[in-house]
Amino acid sequence: MAKIEIRKEESIDKALRKFKSKIRKEGILEEMKRREFYEKPSQRRRREKAQAVKRERRRQRESELQ
Repeated sequence: MAKIEIRKEESIDKALRKFKSKIRKEGILEEMKRREFYEKPSQRRRREKAQAVKRERRRQRESELQ
């Protein structure tokens, strides 16, 4: 569970921004969206494979630049 500490002089807007960024970094929001609807195992495998291909292409592109 994401938890932030709010200081006395801190505004609500700033605290909300801190909370949202912490949730984004921990991946809670992404997981919540993923669990919102049932995903068939075949769809999950397809999505994970596409993510792996995307990661690999990014790594290759980064290694070519260096």
